Amino acid sequence: MNEITSTWLDFSQQQAFDALPATATAGASFVAPLADLGLIALTGEDAAGFLHTQLTNDVQNLAAGQARLAGYCSPKGRLLATFLMWKNGDSILLQLPRSLQAAIQKRLQMFVMRAKAKLADVSDAQVILGLAGNAAGAALAPWFPALPAEPYAKIDNQHGTLIRVADAGSAPRYQWIASPAHAIAAWPQLSKSLQPVAASAWRLGDILAGVAQITLPTQEQFVPQMINFEVIGGVNFKKGCYPGQEIVARSQYLGKLKRRAVLASVAATGIAAGAEVFSSADPDQPCGMVVNAEADSAGSSRCLLEIKLAALENGTVHLGSASGAQLQFQALPYSIVDVTDAELPA
Repeated sequence: MNEITSTWLDFSQQQAFDALPATATAGASFVAPLADLGLIALTGEDAAGFLHTQLTNDVQNLAAGQARLAGYCSPKGRLLATFLMWKNGDSILLQLPRSLQAAIQKRLQMFVMRAKAKLADVSDAQVILGLAGNAAGAALAPWFPALPAEPYAKIDNQHGTLIRVADAGSAPRYQWIASPAHAIAAWPQLSKSLQPVAASAWRLGDILAGVAQITLPTQEQFVPQMINFEVIGGVNFKKGCYPGQEIVARSQYLGKLKRRAVLASVAATGIAAGAEVFSSADPDQPCGMVVNAEADSAGSSRCLLEIKLAALENGTVHLGSASGAQLQFQALPYSIVDVTDAELPA
């Protein structure tokens, strides 16, 4: 364990981060240490070109002032991981769950071959803080007087990197990627103006924003469109080839998509990603799967579900079995529009 890791871990223990509330008070602005996220850094003159051939989004034209979502697919077009990616000086950073980081980095490394690109795990060299709510901007002002103006805009300065991610419930959300020293120095002031909470509260925000994240139980379960990934900017259909690209493109252009991600609430907690859901109209086989789920402040859970669209039109949908807790569907914060013939590639 290096000194940087030890210092941040010591601080985390002193602050009792393990005992932080799992959810924020309804309507409260909050700050959360996101220790469940890992970072892979790619450097070298071929780093952008290499990643461009591996991921679902455009890496070569990624600007310094923006972040992008991207997916990493198997040859069958099924997602192995979803990333938030951005440039930081000469590096390209990929953010993903720590539980996937080592295996995904190893897989990417296998395909570097003669490309001049190096991959490194830099998860412990940076601290990721999630800040959400209408008071988050004022809380960040001592370090970032100017804020990213829109989702996926990015600002870098001597205090680190600030990325605005997708809003949740019309409230802005930011990730501050800082050195451990900067994070330790800032935490006392941030925690006075914002409610300190656990990373689960941040993940709930992702769900409310309709941004799915692949985790261990859901690897290789979905093509990107099944979790609306192309709708939220995670797929570029004009870029070159990448693993699974032909299948992803075929799913987009050959007929209307029959499965999508939807937002739901359910009067249950402790719901695991990968749990199956069942329709009362066809109770013998699952009609979908939980992609992500987190408890909310009301004692229920919010979920992103991948589901057959036909199941939304007939009967009711239940967790675990046709007799399980009933899911109540809610509107996503974005519209889903399938491709039309006019949009077909030339």
